[in-house]
Amino acid sequence: MIDEDGFRANVGIILCNCDGKVFWGRRLGQESWQFPQGGIDQGESALDAMYRELHEETGLQRNQVEVMGQTRGWLRYRIPHYMIRRRSRPLCIGQKQRWFLLRMLCRDGDVNLQATPKPEFDHWEWVDYWTPAQQVVFFKRKVYRRALNEFAVLLESRKDA
Repeated sequence: MIDEDGFRANVGIILCNCDGKVFWGRRLGQESWQFPQGGIDQGESALDAMYRELHEETGLQRNQVEVMGQTRGWLRYRIPHYMIRRRSRPLCIGQKQRWFLLRMLCRDGDVNLQATPKPEFDHWEWVDYWTPAQQVVFFKRKVYRRALNEFAVLLESRKDA
């Protein structure tokens, strides 16, 4: 779903473990790393899209995670001009994302990157919470920082409990 401004509706997932580390996935056949993310289908809620994308990209089911929070609004990033597919209609100039913070309730061994016929990642690891904001492709860094900043309070309150 691309809106009238050219932004594709999308969900982003920050999956953390009990130590506060986050899931970091390497894109299949590439050297780029990112959080799980994906488009919201027509008629699908952001929450339903998040659970679908979670399963498609990590193999995890809704009963294997706890939703700790979601961003208050849409976070947007623009795709660099040289990456825009000018012949596509409607024209997509970027993504607007609703981000979710999840805590994994199962074992690391339950992650299955081959859960669907078209895997997104070929490797994953747990990394320090702030590492992705520095390592993700340059045009996503601001959105990553905003999402991580918004959720940092939730993780800190969890540690204090």
